Amino acid sequence: MARIVKIKSGSPYEETESYSRIVAIDDWILVSNTAGVDYATQVFADTAVEQTQQAIRTIQRALEAADSSLADVVFSRITIPNPDDAPAVMAEVGRAFRGIDPARTVTCSPLGGPQYLVEVEVTAYRGAGAGDQEHIQIQL
Repeated sequence: MARIVKIKSGSPYEETESYSRIVAIDDWILVSNTAGVDYATQVFADTAVEQTQQAIRTIQRALEAADSSLADVVFSRITIPNPDDAPAVMAEVGRAFRGIDPARTVTCSPLGGPQYLVEVEVTAYRGAGAGDQEHIQIQL
């Protein structure tokens, strides 16, 4: 039988919308879409890059609560409402995940309100960052 752990971060949305920041199923860790808001103060950063940094900090703390880290991330989904913000946001995402190199999806799509300049969602596998990794370069 799988062990399922649900972790909440204290966001008011987790209660009103009935979801968890993390659902861990054995070593698989699913992290919900995470906005660039400081959940303690409910203050949104002013720029898409600052919101990206805040979202990644929130994800880091959530992964730590699940005995994991960014190094274990195997997939990320980045949603950016304004395509003009995409280059700067993706440069910041690239910095945060350098050497981890997860699979990724990036979309430019509306989010829940104008204050949301980016959201980040990840899937991790506990221990993946410490495992043997093979890098293969192909020509497409």
